[in-house]
Amino acid sequence: MRRAGSPEPDSAIIDSMRFPVFIRFASLLFVAGLPWACVGLAQQLPPAEPPKPMPRPSSEASLTVTTTEVLVPTLVEKRDGTILYGLKPDDFIVEDSGVRQKIRVQEEMDTAPVALVVAVEQGGVSVLEFDKLAKLGPLLDLFLADKQSEVALVGFDSTQHLIRDFTHSADAVNEDLKNLEPGDGGAAILDTVSYAANLLETRPKEFRRVLLLISEQRDTGSKHTKITGLIKQIGESDVLVLSVSFSPVAAQLAHDIKDSGENRTMNMVSALVALVKAFKTNVTKEVAAMSGGEYTTFTGDKKFQARVVDAAKHARNRYLITFSPSDPTPGLHTIKVKLAVDYGARIVARANYWVGPEAGEGEE
Repeated sequence: MRRAGSPEPDSAIIDSMRFPVFIRFASLLFVAGLPWACVGLAQQLPPAEPPKPMPRPSSEASLTVTTTEVLVPTLVEKRDGTILYGLKPDDFIVEDSGVRQKIRVQEEMDTAPVALVVAVEQGGVSVLEFDKLAKLGPLLDLFLADKQSEVALVGFDSTQHLIRDFTHSADAVNEDLKNLEPGDGGAAILDTVSYAANLLETRPKEFRRVLLLISEQRDTGSKHTKITGLIKQIGESDVLVLSVSFSPVAAQLAHDIKDSGENRTMNMVSALVALVKAFKTNVTKEVAAMSGGEYTTFTGDKKFQARVVDAAKHARNRYLITFSPSDPTPGLHTIKVKLAVDYGARIVARANYWVGPEAGEGEE
């Protein structure tokens, strides 16, 4: 995927990247059989067959629960921007809602294919950024460094639509990006993130699942996805969200990129209410922090390209930490990751995960 005249990504950066083997996050599964039973009692004839949903586990009459293993992809970056390698389980301290957990750390950052969804806003002010998006194509090589990796392209305004289904052809996606059409005034970010996460769930389990979201910061126009619904969906998934947003505010950015949940250790209800409020302010930042991804912003062409390069590099150089919660109470859990020894490194890890089927307080 090379556009004539476009700057080539630094091959040294590409060669230095390795994919970690992605450990699946085994979520709590639930099946609500009672409503269907009630319908059967209320009428003699069976109801009309509903539209077929995306594949789910087979129905049972009661709640089905599996052991939860929480995946915490963790970036440890030194002051000079290089990755700190060689850390062991004893080097990390992971707290779940303030309680230290017994963790496992995959020793090697091995290679694994990537399933990437690029979701680009076409509505609102995004038309001013189309020239930058047209230059995104060659940068996707940083994500698609092996023959198995694949990419899909989603565009959105008030609604989302699949521009290009999963393909190994980076050139095809590059052409799509050069020919984006302006949308309406909406930015249905909640709907789009949910849609993209569902797309990624269809990919093979051994794939690293990544969403690259390029949009403004606030949702306008989502009709099908509530905030708490998306918090639950991302909290139960292994999708890594990398957000690159329009129009930065320098002071806000300096705070945002360091926020990986350190200030969110509170009771579950309070944490959910606070997160719902934060989603209303900047959904792109919060969904990235929840998943263990990163949020960043840009103003010019060079900064945009640099942000995407960094996002790709950081996505592939993360420790894969897992733990089974000592307290699997249903609801929103807050995660804090730090090092046992202060190396002065920057740590980026998922801020939250979700246990249980209920959204609880703060429903929006």
